[in-house]
Amino acid sequence: MSPASPAFPAHGRPKEAVLAQMRAARDHDVRWRQGRAFSLVFHGGDDVSAVLQDAYTLFFSENGLNPTAFPSLRQFETEVVAMTAGLLGGDAHTVGNLTSGGTESLLLAVKTARDWGRAVRGVTAPEMVLPATAHPAFDKAAHYFGVRAVRVPVGPDFRADVDAMRAALTAQTVLVVGSAPQYPHGVVDPIEGLAALAAAHETLMHVDACVGGLMLPFVRRLGYPVPAFDLSVPGVTSLSADLHKYGYAAKGASVLLYRDNAVRRHQLFAAMDWPGGIYASPAIAGTRPGGAIAAAWAVLNYLGEDGYLRINRTVMETVTRLQAGLRAIPGLRVLGQPEMSVMALAGDGLDIYEVSDELTARGWYLDRQQFPPSLHMTVHHGHAAIVDEFLADVAAAAEAVRRPSLRKTVNRTVVSAANLLTRWLPEAWVSGLTRRLSSALGGGGLPGRSAAMYGMLGTLPNRGDLRELVLDLVEGFTRPATPAPRSNR
Repeated sequence: MSPASPAFPAHGRPKEAVLAQMRAARDHDVRWRQGRAFSLVFHGGDDVSAVLQDAYTLFFSENGLNPTAFPSLRQFETEVVAMTAGLLGGDAHTVGNLTSGGTESLLLAVKTARDWGRAVRGVTAPEMVLPATAHPAFDKAAHYFGVRAVRVPVGPDFRADVDAMRAALTAQTVLVVGSAPQYPHGVVDPIEGLAALAAAHETLMHVDACVGGLMLPFVRRLGYPVPAFDLSVPGVTSLSADLHKYGYAAKGASVLLYRDNAVRRHQLFAAMDWPGGIYASPAIAGTRPGGAIAAAWAVLNYLGEDGYLRINRTVMETVTRLQAGLRAIPGLRVLGQPEMSVMALAGDGLDIYEVSDELTARGWYLDRQQFPPSLHMTVHHGHAAIVDEFLADVAAAAEAVRRPSLRKTVNRTVVSAANLLTRWLPEAWVSGLTRRLSSALGGGGLPGRSAAMYGMLGTLPNRGDLRELVLDLVEGFTRPATPAPRSNR
């Protein structure tokens, strides 16, 4: 039976008691401070963290909703936009805003394209054309804003296929999308080709550089090959770059840049007839944490170009060591040719999901991917100290997977049986089995060892039923426990 949900506290508790309980809860989180997580957190060093905390705390209560009340935040945001625009090929006409993260930046880019298409070209059924590897936040935007997302298969190198995307364009296309790099495999799409395609079609072109925007320019300066990807490319009309990723800013901070204000104008919102007064905002959020804006400004000024070059030199040296070590382990391979520090690790005769289970048991956190099965790795400054330890554990994990065991035999049998059943059973029966699987999971998330689960889910043909299963899991993450009994007092 689930534990009872906590009631609203009748009385306050001492500060130290509250903080002690929070620290105890944190002890169960992934140990990112020790470099154990290859996603979710970007650690620029203890000195950077100290600057972020001080800057964030200094503006902890300030609100970016009204820049006339807090001109300091307006100054910080304007200067962050200008600094990042200069880094990413912008000029004196470039405009932009800070957002809460990459998802909000992409939502706004799609919303802006929809409204631009409606106002400038009279498009009533807007579409956007994007590679299969583009971030699912674009699908979220399509769902929210009524834009049809036309996903196009990528080439064998995992990069966008310009010719295939050209064939997908229609009179209703309001946006072409490319990534620098795309998240699953860490490769940069052919932005110049996509931008030329968009310009010839007289439509907008967005570059999702949320992952690479604050790193690729410095990687290029360090002498690594980086293709053209930013606002300097003719035809690129907007670009997003997350400051809280390789800018090492505090969450949440992303910047969304436009070539000029003519397009950005379609992003803005104003309500004129509310009794509470005129309400206007440039982004999705109304209230915006002043701390995130201040911390972004602080870290850019604290590190400067020389600081980012120093950090990125360490990161790329770490990537080189990791890739060489991973490629030397029999049965594993790095997919594609990543330009920076994002990559995917796949099996070559080994079940990569079983390797992942072994790494999880050893305290490492790597995201599992599909089509093809792989493990995602985002390498940052905090990983420089753990390369040897990680490679040793990967080698041990691969060796453990190579050894036969009853559990692995059962896992493979389950996956094979599921694949066979889904080919032969009626669709309604498969849907029923999927619902039973969802019920068995109970909304509590995936088990600690999940190779069989991922192997089965990745091959189920009924993706609609699978979507419902995933939504059940998402609901379960925050579903209240069994309610506490009501008091009669």
